Amino acid sequence: MVPKDLPARDPPPPLIRDRSLGIIATATVLALLYFARDVLVPITLAIILSLLIAPLVRALRRLKLGQTLSVLAAVLVLVLSFGAIATAIGSQLIHMADNLPKYERTLAHKLETLNTFAMKRLNSITAQASKVFDRNAQAVPPSTLQPNAAAPKTPIPVELHEAPANPLQVIEKVLGSIWVPIETTGIVLVVLVFVLLEQEALRDRFIRVAGGTDIRLSTLVINDAGDRLSRFFVSQFAVNFGVGILIWIGLSVIGLPHPMVWAALTTVLRFVPYVGVWIAALCSAVLAAAVDAGWGMALETLGLFAIVELFAGQLVEPQLYGHTTGLSPLSVVIAAIFWSWLWGPIGLIVSTPLTLCLLVVGRHIKAWSLLDTLLGDTQALTMPQRFYQRALSADSDEIIANARKFLKRNSFADYCDMVLLPALHLARLDLESGTISTEQQTRMRASMLAVIASIDGKNRRPSRRRIRSSLLGQSTVGRLLRQQREQASGRWQGPLVVPAGSVVVCIGLGTIADDLATELLVRVLRDQKVDARHMSLEDLDNAPPLNTADAVSIAYVVSAFPSEERSRGEATAGKVRARFPQACVVAVFLPGLLLQPEDEEEVTSLRSADQSAGSLGHAVQICLDMQSKTAPG
Repeated sequence: MVPKDLPARDPPPPLIRDRSLGIIATATVLALLYFARDVLVPITLAIILSLLIAPLVRALRRLKLGQTLSVLAAVLVLVLSFGAIATAIGSQLIHMADNLPKYERTLAHKLETLNTFAMKRLNSITAQASKVFDRNAQAVPPSTLQPNAAAPKTPIPVELHEAPANPLQVIEKVLGSIWVPIETTGIVLVVLVFVLLEQEALRDRFIRVAGGTDIRLSTLVINDAGDRLSRFFVSQFAVNFGVGILIWIGLSVIGLPHPMVWAALTTVLRFVPYVGVWIAALCSAVLAAAVDAGWGMALETLGLFAIVELFAGQLVEPQLYGHTTGLSPLSVVIAAIFWSWLWGPIGLIVSTPLTLCLLVVGRHIKAWSLLDTLLGDTQALTMPQRFYQRALSADSDEIIANARKFLKRNSFADYCDMVLLPALHLARLDLESGTISTEQQTRMRASMLAVIASIDGKNRRPSRRRIRSSLLGQSTVGRLLRQQREQASGRWQGPLVVPAGSVVVCIGLGTIADDLATELLVRVLRDQKVDARHMSLEDLDNAPPLNTADAVSIAYVVSAFPSEERSRGEATAGKVRARFPQACVVAVFLPGLLLQPEDEEEVTSLRSADQSAGSLGHAVQICLDMQSKTAPG
């Protein structure tokens, strides 16, 4: 009981309690996986084999053999296939064992030659170093032993020999060495048969246990995992088997003894991610060096493995199943280390499918979404978030590289709408909350300037002196980019004598983001051969003295994202209409990141505007449509 004079302790916060329970649950699961591996490994192998031969079972069922006969026939085919392969490999291993003394002598001679050739200089260097150290070493005192002292007696060597084993002991030793693999194989086959026979019932039980209240989600998870694993296993087995056949043929042509052994080893080890095939290549090269008096066969063997693996990994696999697993390369490597630590060599082979199951769970169950983020090959950050993060780190080169990759499939307007302006909105939100420093603002501004000047289609790169002076003067990016164009084409960014309806003006509502969005719209329009010009609110009172009153065909009123400045959008539109009475007023009110769907129509339009656009791409399309309607013919 708690004493009355002591206050009762408050219960731990829910977040800490949930994290503690999560840590305890994770430790419990790891302990079960490790200590119950003798039971879990055969079951896992049986489930994996069931996914591998599931297409064969379905094909036999289509032949009207029935569920039981189809399963038994498929398992029998599997057992006979592996038995035949094991028998052939065993016979070749016996022949290889007979020639091991010869191989050992050849390899020892080569190693001795290599040591003589390669280690001669090293030994010379070591000898010179020893002489230097010997000069500085102190002299060893003479021995104090008496000259007539008795020499120590030489010990008599004693050898122990075991008694020859009788036949029963030999049989017991052989059975003891092969009993564990036979037992595991038997358990795997029995579980495999029952998994295939009870496939539908097992699926129903899993749905009942895992998600009985949400059958749709549980069915989606099971189907996704089953399809992914089945496709992956069948495709990978086909590729590995094909690689083994090519290695068998190539080694036979080269003349390496027992090529079937190394082909089978390659097929099995290729299930180990990244390093398995090279382990087989190294073993084959060692045998080639032991067989051939020279080094030609070993080099040919390594070349064969390199060519076949390059062909299979870079051409066949991407075309056959590509990235259907959805796992990132790093997660595959880490999973291989983790599962091999838990389950040994078997865990190394089954690491990819087990990790794939975790990935599927993370993608469909919200509570496990962390697994999708850690294991999946999808980008952890969105494109605007990546832009913003790189800009804060002043990594303009990576931003430009990603932008050019994006622009190979999309337009500059799409990049502004999908990446650049949302990233600018992220910076605005951090600026309003006070979490971005002045130095980070400077980095963001410099990155924006470098990226826009590099990818707007004109390959213009501002000088470093100009960038620094503008940043120190707190000039906005949009204003700086506009000044660069004014230096090239004059105060009004183009000629004053123009045809009627040939000029488009873009006016921002006054914020730094509005200024940049307006400049981006001007650049996108100019890429479409439109005479677009950037004007500020102050320029409306002193507009360019164009030669005709109807020179301006479209006047854009631009706002980057919802802000207080949008409240004066109606007044700005009225001033624009009064200054350019013949122009079509288009409100380009971009939605931003936090806009709710029910509020979109209200904040992305003006009542006094002729048309409205919610993106730069839509705004450009409005201009192109109007030009096509007014074009002659």
